[in-house]
Amino acid sequence: AYERRFPTCPLIPMFVASDTVSEYKSEDEAIHVIERRCKLDIDAPRLLKKIAGVDYVYFVQKNSLNRRERTLHIEAYNETFSNRVIINEHCSYTVHPDNEDWTCFEQSASLDIKSFFGFESTVEKIAMKQYTSNIKKGKEIIEYYLKQLEEEGITSVPRWTPPVACKSESSTSHTRRPVSPAINIPDSATKEGLNNKEILNTSSSPSEPTAGTPDDKLDADYIKRYLGDLTPMQESCLIRLRQWLQETHKGKIPKDEHILRFLRARDFNIDKAREILCQSLTWRKQHQVDYILDTWNPPQVLQDYYAGGWHHHDKDGRPLYVLRLGQMDTKGLVRALGEEALLRYVLSINEEGLRRCEENTKVFGRPISSWTCLVDLEGLNMRHLWRPGVKALLRIIEVVEANYPETLGRLLILRAPRVFPVLWTLVSPFIDDNTRKKFLIYAGNDYQGPGGLLDYIDKEIIPDFLGGECMCEVPEGGLVPKSLYRTAEELENEDIKLWTETIYQSASVFKGAPHEVLIQIVDASSVITWDFDVCKGDIVFNIFHSKRAPQPPKKDSLGAHSITSPGGNNVQLIDKVWQLGRDYSMVESPLICKEGESVQGSHVTRWPGFYILQWKFHNMPACATTNLPRVDDVLASLQVSSHKCKVMYYTEVIGSEDFRGSMTSLESSHSGFSQLSAATTSSSQSHSSSMISR
Repeated sequence: AYERRFPTCPLIPMFVASDTVSEYKSEDEAIHVIERRCKLDIDAPRLLKKIAGVDYVYFVQKNSLNRRERTLHIEAYNETFSNRVIINEHCSYTVHPDNEDWTCFEQSASLDIKSFFGFESTVEKIAMKQYTSNIKKGKEIIEYYLKQLEEEGITSVPRWTPPVACKSESSTSHTRRPVSPAINIPDSATKEGLNNKEILNTSSSPSEPTAGTPDDKLDADYIKRYLGDLTPMQESCLIRLRQWLQETHKGKIPKDEHILRFLRARDFNIDKAREILCQSLTWRKQHQVDYILDTWNPPQVLQDYYAGGWHHHDKDGRPLYVLRLGQMDTKGLVRALGEEALLRYVLSINEEGLRRCEENTKVFGRPISSWTCLVDLEGLNMRHLWRPGVKALLRIIEVVEANYPETLGRLLILRAPRVFPVLWTLVSPFIDDNTRKKFLIYAGNDYQGPGGLLDYIDKEIIPDFLGGECMCEVPEGGLVPKSLYRTAEELENEDIKLWTETIYQSASVFKGAPHEVLIQIVDASSVITWDFDVCKGDIVFNIFHSKRAPQPPKKDSLGAHSITSPGGNNVQLIDKVWQLGRDYSMVESPLICKEGESVQGSHVTRWPGFYILQWKFHNMPACATTNLPRVDDVLASLQVSSHKCKVMYYTEVIGSEDFRGSMTSLESSHSGFSQLSAATTSSSQSHSSSMISR
């Protein structure tokens, strides 16, 4: 049927003609390889054709038919403009490994545009359009020629058998490979046809035993009740993967619904699904995730300030989870709990979602394997774009994507403010393509109109804060009190770690013993960013530059202070003999930071070399007119016990262009709910720029 589309095909208007370049047939007629040069009339703008200087483009197609193995492999590549554009396409027709009466079809292609007269994006769109069109037409064309063969009376194709001479020479080998009878092509074959990664059952006698119908074939009622619609190939993949797990995997075997999620996430490619499923099962066992709902109680701060919770179900019966992200203090939660507890809480939400899916499957009498998430962004502002918080969010997404595939049925994002595109740009690359297709985003009050919430959620359960009548018991969130913030050392004593590293470090600062961090810059115009909280005392923050590296960092013994430092480290880099202006220079004006302040900022470096971030104890000035200390100074000094300060900090170096682009986006997306205030300082000495937010 496939060969009938040559030398030209009326169903493919762009396929003008083809000429045979070479042809090879093996002596036993098992192998037939033919190479053709195909002439195509691409649907492209006339101007583009004129600039390119061509009316037609030529592709070379090589078809390799192996009758012995019963495979047809088709390879194609472009001959025209091959030095500017590289296109490769591969198709294959093969016999399904479980049932020799099933035909599998797979198709893939790659496109690499190096240059095309400045029209690279246009060429890419044209190529994608043509390829998509070809995929859709492929099924229609093969059906057309199958029908044509049937009308001519050709309903069976004899299997290839070795020539008689070969049989007499190697008769023993053929006793191991019995020749199957010819295959009849019924009417159903032409109706179903072939599609990408789908199979066509062309068996004429259902009673014949085949490899695709194992003894434990899934019951049709069970599939309908718990798994949903499955093609024969999908059912076969599920059975084979489950059998493999039973034979090789020690421990708890997941339910069919869970195995099916991993298969769907990898388009029923068994090898890929097996790989990610095994990794997930190992991860679950290592971190005791199966028992998280029974053994782990969320901290009270999560129960009070995490603005999310389960709320009835949507119109399809999926459990509904409501998240008021705009009202949530992500920075405060990370500072108070650490990433471990936050991730563990998100995992418990996903485990609860799986449990609710099982319950709803029983209640509604049909398979429900995913949930719907409603995210309200009212109140989202630049505070939520705090870089370490976004970084923690991306890592959570990474863990969830790897271990809970195909669990999100739909994501409704409501009241998206202008700053949302910035957050979406940061997060979307980490979200699977299949998951992104399930996102519906509404700005302002658009969710109240046609195509809004009422299409997916019954009016009776729309939450009150969205204008509905149903009281929603989801916590309202709010700012986490800074008194609940904890240091990295305090968080280190939590139970099993799900991540190995932490974002924040803590340090102690003493009078005469500053804490310093060394950052080596190789490329000028890099950007040093920082974020720190002054947990105790007042400090002065400085940035210095030196062309030569300081001595290896030494931890202050604190012998001069007779004070131990259990809550943070103290590292000094600047040698006592170094002189400011000779050995190192100040590149930012000193910044005085009071106890309780949060400071975020950046510095665009002018030179390569060594930059030192310094947190120094702040000596309060005495009154100018008398040598006697002021009452306020005395009281303040009493509050700072033993002249000790404590800071929690995070630093990162990023490329200048990336930073400027993100800051431009932020500055053009000011939210009315923003509580940030920014001050910009500059140093004529370094021509640097800094943005400090408290």
